Amino acid sequence: MQVPSVSEELLVRYNVTGPRYTSYPTVPVWHDDFGVDDHITALKRAAQQPEAPLSVYMHVPFCEHLCHYCGCNVIVAKSKAKADPYLRDIATEMALTAEHLGDRRTLGQVHWGGGTPTFLDIPRLETLWGSLLKHYTLAPDAEVSVEINPVTTSLDQLKALRDLGFNRLSLGVQDLDPQVQEAIGRHQTVEQTIEALEYARGLGFSSINFDLIYGLPHQDHRTWSDTLDRIIELAPDRIAVYSFAWLPTLRPHQNRIDGDTLPKGRAKLDLLRQAWKAFATAGYAAIGMDHFARPDDELARAQSEGRLWRNFQGYTVQAAQDTVAFGVSAISDVGGAYTQNVRTLPKYHAALAEGRLPTVRGMHLSAEDLRRRTLITQLMCNLSVTLTADDRHHFADALAALKPLVADGLVAPTEDGLRVTDLGRIFLRNVAMPFDEYLAPEGARGRFSQTV
Repeated sequence: MQVPSVSEELLVRYNVTGPRYTSYPTVPVWHDDFGVDDHITALKRAAQQPEAPLSVYMHVPFCEHLCHYCGCNVIVAKSKAKADPYLRDIATEMALTAEHLGDRRTLGQVHWGGGTPTFLDIPRLETLWGSLLKHYTLAPDAEVSVEINPVTTSLDQLKALRDLGFNRLSLGVQDLDPQVQEAIGRHQTVEQTIEALEYARGLGFSSINFDLIYGLPHQDHRTWSDTLDRIIELAPDRIAVYSFAWLPTLRPHQNRIDGDTLPKGRAKLDLLRQAWKAFATAGYAAIGMDHFARPDDELARAQSEGRLWRNFQGYTVQAAQDTVAFGVSAISDVGGAYTQNVRTLPKYHAALAEGRLPTVRGMHLSAEDLRRRTLITQLMCNLSVTLTADDRHHFADALAALKPLVADGLVAPTEDGLRVTDLGRIFLRNVAMPFDEYLAPEGARGRFSQTV
């Protein structure tokens, strides 16, 4: 594909605040009065499909150090023993959840995120894995992935993870420039990244992803080009290039970043276009709005066949699969509902000590929510959507709101629906927003980042 140019007029018009649509409806509209009984109802509903595989997300919140850019729910700790009560609690949560899932215990996908899961030493990694397999069984072709920080992950830990059954890795890289790393409080040498990558490949991990971030302090065309060149040399299977969401009001630790050093507007957009061009030239297929994969990767094949899906862990080929999540702040998408756990360790411990699920909020999805979620997900993943005559009537207001985007070349009508253009990929969140019936007026979107 050609990397499209963007006029200053379009950038001003469409670089507004808006959701990333990792879920629909989005988290801010979920209900605080959604409690444990609602969560149990959703689990029991999911239990009615005992043969369907589940997806599991495990949140390990601990990090030895909090990076200034971080947007995750993280607990800074030096002692590994800090995790021991948490491992006991998460085992209890898995047991409570399994009771309500009945015979639905097969896992087609497992993902450990954080924080830094490899904050846990090898015995603790084995303990957490054993707690999971006490209640659930891996499908023979299960995707089992984990996020790692190459700076704090030892080669022995990588081997232990592979021995346990993990077959996919996601390496946090962000940026390889020393000045950028200093500004974001994360120091990671190229050599550390290479060592982790090469050792993991030797162990037989089937897919390795790199996470990058554009829009970080002091990034410019020259330094970003050096980072992109090195990444292409290392040739990971997949690459995610996320937009830095600077929200210091919501995340006070981001105040350690000098806002005047951040590329904004045109400068930030050009970093994304630069990455897009570099990876496309190197033979990667563009996936959705911010991911890249080798053409023979299953994500690329799924997008070309119109069956790519998306969940809280990213793009996947596991369409519409129930996800059960464990740990503080973890979000489940199960039984037609979203559920989120409490965000702090004391509240998490208190709930499980009382033998109850640590649910803090959520939302049962209506038929209308599900209809809109399917449409938004198709746009975000497969860049097109089929519209029946009933759809055109039902979404008449949204289609009217899309007319300016059609005029600007972001969306193209087709004989049977809509197609997102190459230019529209850059503004993919904007393309989805007219179909969001919960989206507040512009002045009330302070919880969302800029769309570019």
